[in-house]
Amino acid sequence: QVQLVESGGGLVQAGGSLRLSCAASGRTLVNYAMGWLRQAPGKEREVVAAINWSGGSLYYADSVKGRFTISRDNAKSTVYLQMNSLKPEDTAVYYCAVDLRLTKIRAAPGRGWTGDYWGQGTQVTVSS
Repeated sequence: QVQLVESGGGLVQAGGSLRLSCAASGRTLVNYAMGWLRQAPGKEREVVAAINWSGGSLYYADSVKGRFTISRDNAKSTVYLQMNSLKPEDTAVYYCAVDLRLTKIRAAPGRGWTGDYWGQGTQVTVSS
């Protein structure tokens, strides 16, 4: 069984930064794609960023390109999301996700990816 625990969310002013962390436990996740999804009130959950097992392939939604950076530390079973130049429209619950169906894939999953295990989510609120 996989457990994912997010941390680092909070309230920040527009233009500010936050760093989200996701710690995994229960089994090693070094061979699997991981990423971050978000869901704003009244909207569908969407993938924000994803990373393949080695960290050599990354995906970003157009809305966050150039502002967010995803990374992973397989030795610590942790994935990160550095969020800079935050905007009010980034306000959402952010979920860490892993996909056990995508083992050692070359390319990071992209648009439409949902993962198959998720954390409980962490709230990010950006004030204008």
